[in-house]
Amino acid sequence: MISTDTDILATAESWAKAGRGVALATVIETWGSAPRPVGSHLVIDEEGNFLGSVSGGCVEGAVVEEAADVIADGQARTLEFGVADETAWKVGLSCGGRIRVYVEKVQ
Repeated sequence: MISTDTDILATAESWAKAGRGVALATVIETWGSAPRPVGSHLVIDEEGNFLGSVSGGCVEGAVVEEAADVIADGQARTLEFGVADETAWKVGLSCGGRIRVYVEKVQ
């Protein structure tokens, strides 16, 4: 079951208030076939715990890894995943879509 936006944002707030390093990833653009719509969220803490979904498969693993850097340096990033020859299978977008995900640190 995918958590609601309210659950995800409440979790982000709760983790941040507890002193954990937290990042929030949000789907900001899709093109073609994409597993999750614009506005979908994934919250990640400094230990790699997460709640929500921005895509699934290897894309989420890549977002979780990038979130660790966002938490460490505080610099937001926009990530793009899409079909590009063999990389489509690597990141789980073999369905022919493209997504852009914005990752920011929760203060």
